[in-house]
Amino acid sequence: MNYIQITKENIDTEHICCAMSGKQSLTKKEWLKQRLDEGLVFYRSEERGKCFIEYIPAENAWVPIKAEDYIYINCLWVSGSFKCHGYSNDLLNECIRDARNKCKKGVCILSAEGRKREFLADTKFLAHKGFAVADVSECGINLMYLPFEPNAAIPCFKECAKHPKTEEKGFMLYYTDQCPFTYYWVPRVQTAANEHGIPLKVIHITSREKAQNVPAPVTTYALFRDGEFVTQAIQSDKKFLQLAGVKI
Repeated sequence: MNYIQITKENIDTEHICCAMSGKQSLTKKEWLKQRLDEGLVFYRSEERGKCFIEYIPAENAWVPIKAEDYIYINCLWVSGSFKCHGYSNDLLNECIRDARNKCKKGVCILSAEGRKREFLADTKFLAHKGFAVADVSECGINLMYLPFEPNAAIPCFKECAKHPKTEEKGFMLYYTDQCPFTYYWVPRVQTAANEHGIPLKVIHITSREKAQNVPAPVTTYALFRDGEFVTQAIQSDKKFLQLAGVKI
């Protein structure tokens, strides 16, 4: 498999794997363009499909963590016909190589306790690659890390992410433009909530500073209900209504 890196020079013409067509892709690409100046790397298979890794210096990551001089992996996604060919290894190894060349202390990424959760890395795969749990949020999401030196500082969640809670009654949703699926589904969930009289407050996170202080370990999509964290999985309108107890 050959791989290419997305840059300012080719981003307008290259496919970015996770994005659906049209405006969803444009929104994601605009978000990426702004992050490229902050050290973000988007590395994907030359062949079109969901086979890529996206990472950034942890200081610039849109998550509430403390991981100075680490690389934070936003997303590592290999699916469909690309699975079971070793491509995840290729992508992760490239990230590790790049982090070492940049004299970073290590690499970190979010995963989950127990069975794999949507939009989070596979804990078993990471453990096989030498990653260990650095910190755990009360909602069961882990921050895993691969240090390059035995005495490297251990990354951790900020308190707001370690104990995810809000004061809002009803549903509350935080999201960013990092994932193109939010562009499609968030408005549909809002419409469904309005039509069924379901209390829903939506907060679109548009800056790194705000993202780093969200009361959840995940900022791409974080759904709360009556102050308690519910899920990081992007909900369709039907799934949201089922979650709210509406029979459809």
